[in-house]
Amino acid sequence: MTTFNPGLAGIPYGAFANPGTSVLLPIALGTTVGYLSRPADTERTYLKIRQPPLRPPARAFGPVWTLLYGLMGYAAHRAVTAAKSDPSSALASADHMRALYSVQLGLNLLWMPLFFRLRHPILALVDIVSLVGINGYLTYLYSSVDSVAGWCQVPYMAWLGFATYLTAGAGYLNDWDISESTLAKRP
Repeated sequence: MTTFNPGLAGIPYGAFANPGTSVLLPIALGTTVGYLSRPADTERTYLKIRQPPLRPPARAFGPVWTLLYGLMGYAAHRAVTAAKSDPSSALASADHMRALYSVQLGLNLLWMPLFFRLRHPILALVDIVSLVGINGYLTYLYSSVDSVAGWCQVPYMAWLGFATYLTAGAGYLNDWDISESTLAKRP
């Protein structure tokens, strides 16, 4: 049997207790990672790689992710504070939810550097499949304490499913090689 160590819960409870902080933290972190990944280079790479059908235009990702980060932060605020105020109603403790949220946020922020900076679509696919699993579980946990929190996760889960399709499709269509040297050989 495993035990949970609340000292390893990741993001401090205070960030979840304040709805503004809970919403703005993932937006700020996602924006930072986006800019550190050099948007012009990322867009050039995105346009060079072979993509599966239904790929959105590059300019759609910023607004979509801003909305999703805000929703995930708000869902976490509602679920963690509800679990903290009434622990008996939750399937997991507020600390456990905080830890899972912190792990999923870290995995989320890691995807872009894995795919666009390191150019490892297989690692990016492993990352996003892990995200789907963790967030499916978080959605279940959130719904147990606050239905609004659970519903706030639904658009994120849908987008993660779509992003998994895009990641796997791009990896497959490019023979899992999107290195600069491979892309430079393309017309």
